[in-house]
Amino acid sequence: MARMHSRKKGRSSSKRPPVKKPPEWFDKTPEWVVDKVVELARSGYPPSMIGIILRDQYGIPLVKPIVGKKVTQIMKEHGLTSTLPEDLTNLIRRALRIRRHLEEHRNDLHSRRGLQLIESKINRLVKYYKERRVLPPDWKYDPEKAALFVRQ
Repeated sequence: MARMHSRKKGRSSSKRPPVKKPPEWFDKTPEWVVDKVVELARSGYPPSMIGIILRDQYGIPLVKPIVGKKVTQIMKEHGLTSTLPEDLTNLIRRALRIRRHLEEHRNDLHSRRGLQLIESKINRLVKYYKERRVLPPDWKYDPEKAALFVRQ
């Protein structure tokens, strides 16, 4: 599949483990994994970072085959999710960083174009989340108010 804002067709990506059941060598209980996810979420890590920490430090390839739930579902059950989804938050952070850059460097046309592309991705993602009822129907991306939603 082609990239969104370029004419390239990237193929490189990491591969998930092919088996959908927990590995035989894994000796921890599902309760231990849930406790570790809640502990990492309380210390301020987003779901993607929690997955990376569990993979690299504890050897957990995927949480869902072990527990039966995704990391975000576990966080939602314990009331640890944020108001905005993580991918939307990251895009808003990027847009704010570029806006701050453009305040100093007004003639940076490459960054201005990058900001247009990022904001079109934000609007596309907001539309998707409104359809899925993750965001309220009256939610609107406003660059001035976006700094209030996102922690820098």
